[in-house]
Amino acid sequence: MSAKAIPLASLKKIVAAHKKRGQKVVFTNGCFDILHPGHVTYLQKARKLGGVLVVGMNSDASVKRQNKGPERPILGEEERAAILGALACVSYVVIFDEDTPLRLIEELVPDVLVKGGDWPIEKIVGREVVQRSGGEVLTIPFVEGKSTTSIIERILTRFKKG
Repeated sequence: MSAKAIPLASLKKIVAAHKKRGQKVVFTNGCFDILHPGHVTYLQKARKLGGVLVVGMNSDASVKRQNKGPERPILGEEERAAILGALACVSYVVIFDEDTPLRLIEELVPDVLVKGGDWPIEKIVGREVVQRSGGEVLTIPFVEGKSTTSIIERILTRFKKG
């Protein structure tokens, strides 16, 4: 597991310290199963929105409940956290077991909440919490053709036995 993967209780204190120093805290979340260029570009852009980027990552159990298919996640939560943590743009990773990151957002109250452009602002979980605290809720344009699902489909097509 990555040294950047921090339990929520500890992360709350760390985030509070960053805020006290005047650093803008950006939060995003996702499964990040089979990290690909679309993820990396997205996370780099998210980091540019503030001084600290916190990534809420779905646990394995949470991914299984997201209708991504019975075989997902491909990579386990510890592997996914380690890969995310290896990115320079990611400050911290926090794994959550719920279906949505609402509890994390309520606990951390980031200055900026960001999701991919495929999410309408009004559907972003935690939007009200962040806006009520004076923060921003933004989307970053989706990188077309770059998705874990499309990578899995490509692998299955290329290595199909027939």
